[in-house]
Amino acid sequence: MAFLVTQSEQGGTRKRVLVFLLAYNAERFMVDTMRRIPVAGLAEWDSHLLVIDDGSKDRTVEVAAEFYRTGELGMPTTILRNPVNQGYGGNVKLGMHYAIENGFDAICLIHGDGQYPPEKIPEFVRPLLDGEADAVFGSRMMSGFGALKGGMPLYKFVGNKVLTRLENWLVGTRLSEFHSGLRLYSVHALKRLPFYANANDFHFDTEIIIQLHFAGMRIREFPIPTRYGEEVSHVNGFKYAWDIMKQATLGQMQRLSLVYQRKYDVAPKGRETGYQVPKMTFTQAHAMAVDLVPPNSRVLDVAAADGLVGEELKKKGCFVAGIDRAAPPAERGYDAFAPCDLDAGALPLDPTQYDVVLLLDVLGHLAQPEKFMEALHRRAGRNPNLKLVVSSGNIGFIYNRLQLLFGHFNYGKRGILDASHTRLFTFASLPRLLEEAGFKVEEVRAVPAPFELALGDNAVSRLLVRLDGLLLRLSKGLFGFRILVVASPRPSLETILENAVVHE
Repeated sequence: MAFLVTQSEQGGTRKRVLVFLLAYNAERFMVDTMRRIPVAGLAEWDSHLLVIDDGSKDRTVEVAAEFYRTGELGMPTTILRNPVNQGYGGNVKLGMHYAIENGFDAICLIHGDGQYPPEKIPEFVRPLLDGEADAVFGSRMMSGFGALKGGMPLYKFVGNKVLTRLENWLVGTRLSEFHSGLRLYSVHALKRLPFYANANDFHFDTEIIIQLHFAGMRIREFPIPTRYGEEVSHVNGFKYAWDIMKQATLGQMQRLSLVYQRKYDVAPKGRETGYQVPKMTFTQAHAMAVDLVPPNSRVLDVAAADGLVGEELKKKGCFVAGIDRAAPPAERGYDAFAPCDLDAGALPLDPTQYDVVLLLDVLGHLAQPEKFMEALHRRAGRNPNLKLVVSSGNIGFIYNRLQLLFGHFNYGKRGILDASHTRLFTFASLPRLLEEAGFKVEEVRAVPAPFELALGDNAVSRLLVRLDGLLLRLSKGLFGFRILVVASPRPSLETILENAVVHE
């Protein structure tokens, strides 16, 4: 419900700043908090105040409106009341949406109980408006034990320190405080984040930090004084601690491609991991496929993608031709390339003219892999010396089985459950598909899990790869992350008929 609305014109070239005052049962503090808003300091921008009362049970919204009517505030103001309580995070979302819809450049969050200093807003909003940061937080933990001197209870001080350190470790940030309520955001940055998918509870603040960090956005912190008075906390400390640690853990698990949540799918392409990946660790399956190709072979790389495999094959003296929707970068050195939509029709290059055909992580992305392989066999069957190297993820990998046991089946941006997959295979179903299409399966290998992609190329990841290699001896189906199959075409019926000898 809109209690009252007063707005200035949105024309002009001045930056627009929205001061967003979140209020819930703050009747006693509203007048003092609104008086402390530095209207004069915000005058150089087109500044507005938005108050949203989240269904308070006291006279919070009436007190705010009465104070506004006195004319003492002196800035354009909108006061709203939620008929149904939306929760802290839900209320924050409303303010952010309001800022986006009304063309503001920055939104500055303060709390109705006055615990966080609104006097700092002009100083803190400047880096946002100057393009030096995407978010600015006021931190109570940057001044040693100053928070204790400001009245923060010891248990909250210790809890804040411990939780922030754990969250930094899990998320990969270096913030002094995760739990401050004085926050300013660039509206341009908010437009890029699915903040609407975040929780309506207090751990919304942790979730948006994770989103900002994963999106590569810049967070700046400035020290603020701590002020504890008669305000009443509505936070259940134990539940809050559980919720924020759960989200920090899930965020890190998503970066490892172990789970998927849309709200954390914000990383720019190439930034899904926090470290540089050496070229030949793009997947171990690809490295194993390169090893299977004899030097100086003629190779047809179907779905060449970015051409990393072809680049390595060129080092072995191979003639490499590629097929895909778009050509790989010229520096990969492919000798030939033909554009093709593999779901649309026959291969534009004749597979019988090659020694090896690579189908690395291809079949799981096709609409009808059986028909594709049958069509490939009709052409490849004329060259019995042709070798086919096929790879795919193993949906039977132990982690996937455990997920399913507990009711989860999480698609993601990469890995076995890459969301672009249309078909999933096991160590039984992939060889069977090839056999039924007319190929003779000569070898099936298991590829260890790519711990180097999840953890970086280091001693720990290499140890885990070796351990997984030992477990593969117990069960390929359980511990093989990817499937690598070597096959050759059986003679097609046309070839057999052509070679049949006429008996007279």
